[in-house]
Parts: sequence; structure tokens; C-alpha cells
Amino acid sequence: MQTPSHQESRTNATVPRVSVVDDDPWEAAYTRFETPEQEIRKFIGRLRALGAEKWPRESQIVELFCGRGNGLHALFRLGFEKIEGVDLSPRLAALYQGPAKCYVCDCRRLPFADRSKDVLIVQGGLHHLPTLPGSLEETLVEMRRVLRRDGRLVVVEPWSTPFLTFVHAVSEIPLARRMWGKLDALATMTEYERPTYERWLGSPKLVSGVMRANFRPLYETFGWGKWKFVGSPL
Repeated sequence: MQTPSHQESRTNATVPRVSVVDDDPWEAAYTRFETPEQEIRKFIGRLRALGAEKWPRESQIVELFCGRGNGLHALFRLGFEKIEGVDLSPRLAALYQGPAKCYVCDCRRLPFADRSKDVLIVQGGLHHLPTLPGSLEETLVEMRRVLRRDGRLVVVEPWSTPFLTFVHAVSEIPLARRMWGKLDALATMTEYERPTYERWLGSPKLVSGVMRANFRPLYETFGWGKWKFVGSPL
């Protein structure tokens, strides 16, 4: 991830339509890992499990690292209308077509006022940050700035568990990759993000410590290769 020299605000109508497949092999693999509808259904189930149905429908919600915006579609289907998305990639942001306002910018420098949002959501973005603990600390401090005092941070990130270790081992088998396109897409994404991904998976105590220095855990689980965290700003 590179930090842009300025923050650029764009709605879904003005994000330029550019080719994902031709420009970035990681983004191409991401778009074939699962269909948009599969990802939306996954996000709906995940958000329900993390308590979204209890959030007031007028909540102001931002999904960070929103990619092609399927988390925003999931939120809209759950009845939320005051939703926004942030991603560094104009290529992925260009794939979103929906009611939310999207911003192309660095999540370490968010284009929102202090204490202005009720919920911030990250579904698989923090492990892309270029440095630990530096970039993670910057991002969490910025999230804390933007969240209202009674706000919530919702995080779902990869975590080193026996299941994830098994999946990665299988993804190294060429025949398995040829037989299962989703596995091949996962392996391709892993190849292109390996430095940050492996640094993240290898630093559980550091990651957890930085999170707890900024957010009070309200809910937390580790399993099936995922860390699921809901917290309030300190």
C-alpha cells in the first residue's frame, strides 16, 4: 500500500471506470475468489453474527478497505442507508455501484470529522498495511479519532489457526489449484501480498497489543482462520 499525497473524495458515480484484470494481478484474483453475490451473502451472515441487526438503522457507518463494495451492499440490504466506503484502490472502488458514497484515500488519513461516525468496519484490510506496528497504530488512532465515544469498531482479519495452516498447505499443491479456482485465487492473492500477510500472521501478540491500546474489546473470537473483534474506543 502506498500513501497518496492527498486525499481524493469520489462518489460511486465519479470513480473512474478502469480495468482491474489488466492492471493488478492481486485485484484480478480477488475479483474471481468469489462472485459479488457470494461475498454479499457472506458479509450479511458475518455482520448479523457480530450484532449488526441490533445497531440503530440511522447509524452512520463506514467500511474501510471496502474493495469493490460488497460489504456496502450487505449493509444496505440489512437496512442501513447512511453508509460510506473507503479504499486506496480506484480500480476496486470503480466496481462499486450503489447508494453509498465512496472515497479513494488512505485509511491512515480519513476524510471525516472527529467523533462523526457510529460504526467503522474492516473486513480483511489491516493485514495489507505496509508496516507493523507503525501503520497499524496510525490506522487505529485515526479510527479512534473518527468514532463517536459510544461508537463501535468491527474487525475481521486472517489469523494463524490450524485451519488456515491447512488451507495454505493445500494451496501449494498445483493439482489442487487447477481443480479449484477459488483455491487458486487465494494462492495468487497470498503470493502477491506475502510480505505483509506473513508479517501479520506472525505477529499476533503485537497486533493484539496495539488493538487493545486503542480499543476496549466487547467481543472477540479466534477460529477457522479468522480474528473477529468488536471494540469501543478508549
